[in-house]
Amino acid sequence: MTEMYGYVRVSTKEQNESRQLIAMKDFGVAEENIVVEKRSGKDFQRPAYQKLVQQLSAEDVLVIKSIDRLGRNYAEILEQWSYLTKTVRVGIVVLDMPLLDTRAGRDLTGTLIADIVLQVLSYVAETERKNLRQRQAEGIAAARARGTHFGRTRMELPDDFDRLAVAWQQGEISSREAAKQLGISYQTFLRRAKEVCACL
Repeated sequence: MTEMYGYVRVSTKEQNESRQLIAMKDFGVAEENIVVEKRSGKDFQRPAYQKLVQQLSAEDVLVIKSIDRLGRNYAEILEQWSYLTKTVRVGIVVLDMPLLDTRAGRDLTGTLIADIVLQVLSYVAETERKNLRQRQAEGIAAARARGTHFGRTRMELPDDFDRLAVAWQQGEISSREAAKQLGISYQTFLRRAKEVCACL
């Protein structure tokens, strides 16, 4: 018997899945067949998703709200899409994009169009990711050229720091006592003292 399943994913426990759940129920997915997972979409190593895939049979239908709910890595999405539609032979429906519908009963042209649309989406997403990385790299390079420094500004060391760092290294004073005399945290003292002593 053909079953229709819904897969709902949010990346964090704080995110709300209600919008996806409403869309699933409006489409006719039975509540007991909706799988909700609160995990990142960076890969497909998600327990609830893997369990759902194992129970899918040929001619079943998998419904998702949007393609990014399936995952964020488009190379893996293409691989998973091919596995589900061609190996397991399930239909996939992406509610936000009607062209991505491979349910049984659609003609060969419809299935082909769905595959092409997915390929185009993958190309666009990958190109955008590369462009974003390039823009970030260019922005950082331009900021550095203007003299912008990234990360926290290193604090100026007190005048007596080197002497106390050497005394600490030689076991003459504890890091906490040295830090107290210098008016800094002992964690900061330890970190900077190791740097100073390594250069002596």
